[in-house]
Amino acid sequence: MDEVAKLLNRMVEDGVILDYAVFGAVAQMRYTEAVTTLDADILVTVSNPEAIDVLGPLYKFCNALGYQPEGEAIRVGTWPVQLIPAFDGLTEEAIRMAETADLDGTPIRVVGADYLAVIALSVGRAKDFARILSLREVGAVDDKQISAIAGRHGLAEAWLRFQEKFDEA
Repeated sequence: MDEVAKLLNRMVEDGVILDYAVFGAVAQMRYTEAVTTLDADILVTVSNPEAIDVLGPLYKFCNALGYQPEGEAIRVGTWPVQLIPAFDGLTEEAIRMAETADLDGTPIRVVGADYLAVIALSVGRAKDFARILSLREVGAVDDKQISAIAGRHGLAEAWLRFQEKFDEA
């Protein structure tokens, strides 16, 4: 993952992306036990999100450094990396509020646990609900923070339904 962090930081330094944050299963591992994942999902902020080929410049940059596309991902060392442009206000805010972690001396930005939970809530698959439950079980998230973030992004009802379904009476 160190090589991924170095590439992402270089992309920011060179202006290829404005910012980034690791999310999904790789981010979850910062807060909970290891989980199975096949790739690293990275939210990115780009300067021209309305472009038809928003990822084209990112792939071109990576290719120039020897990182080749592999399906929907770019192979960085042993990691297939999916670069996902921020797609709504929630993901944009999650990137802005991301925490900087230290990965063997290399900084890497990671979506905070509360935002990770709300992003999972917005997707709403069974594995996303399991992610929220796992984050809650280890005390990595604060229900009041989740409620506030969910409320700001039109997910208050989804959060209430989640609580009704999974919280003990």
